[in-house]
Amino acid sequence: MKNKSAVVLLSGGLDSATALYLAQAEGYQCFCLIFDYGQLHKKETICAVRIAKQSGCAYGISKINLPWKGSALLDKKVKVADKITKGVPATYVPARNIIFLSFALSFAETIKAKAIFIGAHAQDYSGYPDCRPEFFKSFIKMAKKGTIGGNKIKIATPLLHKNKSQIIKLGKKHGVPFELTWSCYRGKKYPCGKCASCHYRAKGFKEAGLVDPLID
Repeated sequence: MKNKSAVVLLSGGLDSATALYLAQAEGYQCFCLIFDYGQLHKKETICAVRIAKQSGCAYGISKINLPWKGSALLDKKVKVADKITKGVPATYVPARNIIFLSFALSFAETIKAKAIFIGAHAQDYSGYPDCRPEFFKSFIKMAKKGTIGGNKIKIATPLLHKNKSQIIKLGKKHGVPFELTWSCYRGKKYPCGKCASCHYRAKGFKEAGLVDPLID
């Protein structure tokens, strides 16, 4: 890979897709790291591959086994809520961003990448503890202390303080193929339109004054 390379955590959602296109706009040659961690909504992995191909980036799928589950995204017995709930939602996967970033850090250090991009943002960290600014600050400190190359790898969170409509506008500006993205926590043929992820996506497109290509 070229000297200015980056590892991008790509989930298949519009946030991570926007982070990918922002990384490319900054001149990074990107490698998309996609995780199959046993999530029930497998469609997002399929979408992530399509987005990586559309962007012209290399990609790889890393399979992680989390047999203890602990989330509605991993356990059929735990229901995905049909409305916005207070506190940590059932869709929280324990330590997911810690796990993903740790894998990305190991990979980035190995290939001597200059940065890791993740699409975490403000609307998430009210409910997900590993999406808070404090978490990323702590992870960066840990990376510098716990790895040889951590001081040379930038942990980029370009969407951290943006809401969904701002992210959508930014993605539109950079040509993100929103028609290839998937946000629903239920991986069926069409978005359920009820879960929190569908709610925020619909709200974001409406506030951005744009039509969601998955709904139109």
